[in-house]
Amino acid sequence: MVLVPGGSGAAAFYLGRTEVTWDMYDVFALGLDEKTPPGAVAGTVARPSRPYGAPDYGWGHAGYPAISIAREGADAFAAWLSAKTGKPYRLPTEAEWERAARAAGPPADASTWHSANSIRRTHPVGARKPDALGLFDVFGNAAEWVDAPDGARVTRGGSYRDSLDMLGPHAREVQDDSWNERDPQLPKSKWWLSDGPFVGFRLARTLQ
Repeated sequence: MVLVPGGSGAAAFYLGRTEVTWDMYDVFALGLDEKTPPGAVAGTVARPSRPYGAPDYGWGHAGYPAISIAREGADAFAAWLSAKTGKPYRLPTEAEWERAARAAGPPADASTWHSANSIRRTHPVGARKPDALGLFDVFGNAAEWVDAPDGARVTRGGSYRDSLDMLGPHAREVQDDSWNERDPQLPKSKWWLSDGPFVGFRLARTLQ
């Protein structure tokens, strides 16, 4: 994780150097850490149910950002990791993400996956150059869930679908029904986004 300095009354915090990868998320989602089947309750944290279709879209798994993850899945992963490690992992607040993004500097072709160089898909984390803070893929690759002050389901930073000029600290998108359009379940899955392969997340951690 990278330390994001505080300032102007805002506290410093840690932010994941990369987006959470499938290598990490699979341990949680598939119960690889213990003999608990997917969907069962391990301690106080529920595990995701089986997704509709292949959430990685066949683009790649090991080393790739975990995508098609609903906000509940990201929050549950943070809660599970916190319980496992004893450290307070969570999604960054929207203000924290913006502060890190502005400190990272403007998006550049050498450090982002965007619509002109991504072949319309995600790529392994850390494959492009790091930004000024030492973070990878803050802009582009997968858009990232944040904890919005009004509770809205918001991603920041933009993704591989967006042009380079659309990426940056200003890039913001609110979830709509199209992100889960093909999911046949009623109600729709709370764990997965059947049509959200552009959505991922990275974790923050409060200083202890």
